[in-house]
Amino acid sequence: MTTPTATTAKDLSGRRTDGTTQATTAVSGGVSGAGQPAANRGRTSIADVVVVKVAGIAAREIPGVHDMGGGLSRTIGAVRDRVPGGRSNMGRGVKVEVGERQTAVDLDLVVEYGVPITDVARDVRENVISAVERITGLEVVEVNVTINDVHLPEDDEEPQGADSRVE
Repeated sequence: MTTPTATTAKDLSGRRTDGTTQATTAVSGGVSGAGQPAANRGRTSIADVVVVKVAGIAAREIPGVHDMGGGLSRTIGAVRDRVPGGRSNMGRGVKVEVGERQTAVDLDLVVEYGVPITDVARDVRENVISAVERITGLEVVEVNVTINDVHLPEDDEEPQGADSRVE
């Protein structure tokens, strides 16, 4: 009886519906044949976008994270969120590099004013590593956190001159 070996390889052949290439990583391989256990028949591939979404959702779960992404991507995201039927982009502010068995994650965050940035960054890092490793099975070698901005409480308030001049 042969034992299955985990073959992992980068597969760039996956095509998205928009014609662009979608990178996938095989995280487990199997062998074929009726004599093998059902769990070992076939292989599992994880698209890079899956890691991006998992990391984005995990980062947003941490208290003190106001938003993600740079200034332009946040502006475009705000417009997209206001369009009826538009979905928020969970991958905004997340970049990943996925290898055969490992991944690295880069995050761009906006934090709330007054929260200890180092504590938020640590909590985000721990949550992202835990979620990505648990959900994808890939080893996270690093999570780099960049704080792009601080959200101030008065940024949400309406300007004083916004009242209508007529009744």
